[in-house]
Amino acid sequence: MSTPQQSQGFTYSTTGYVPSTPSDQPVAAAATPAQQTTQSAASASSQTQTRQAAEEARKDRTLAEFMLMLDDYEPLIPNEVTDYYLQRVGFECEDVRLKRLLALAAQKFVSDIAADAYQHARIRTNAAGGRARVNQPFSGAGVKDKTRTTLTMEDLSAALAEYGINSRKPEYYM
Repeated sequence: MSTPQQSQGFTYSTTGYVPSTPSDQPVAAAATPAQQTTQSAASASSQTQTRQAAEEARKDRTLAEFMLMLDDYEPLIPNEVTDYYLQRVGFECEDVRLKRLLALAAQKFVSDIAADAYQHARIRTNAAGGRARVNQPFSGAGVKDKTRTTLTMEDLSAALAEYGINSRKPEYYM
C-alpha cells in the first residue's frame, strides 16, 4: 500500500523515512522519533560548540594581529605620559604594546567625550541660537559665528554625565 519515493538519498514512505543505503549493506532498523530527537540535539550542540570554538580562534588570531600592529603605532598620548599615569595607579608592565593599547583606549575615551560635548554644544546653539541671533545686527562677524561652535563647561559636564562622571561645581562655596 505504501509506495516509497526516492529523493536526495532518502527513501520516504508513509510510515516514516529511512536513509537509503548502497545495495551491498543491509538496511538498519529505522530510528525511533526519540532517538532522532536526541541525535539532532547532540548534532546541534556539537555544531554550536564548533562554531563557538571557531569564533574564539578567530578572535584570538585577530587580537594577536592587532597586538603586532601596535609595534609600529605611535598613539597621540605620548608613551611618557602613559607611563606616568600607569605608575601613579600602580600598574607595572614592561610590554610596550600593552601600554600603547591602554593609551589607545584612553584616546578613544577622550575622543568620545569630545564628540558628545560637541553634539551638546550644537544642540544648545541650534535651540538658543535662533532666538538670540534675531536681535543681533547682521555684520561680518555674525556670519562667521554661525559656523563656529564654542564648547562650554556645561557641554562638557553634560557629556561626562553620560559616562557617570560628575564634573559640576558645587552650588555654594563656603
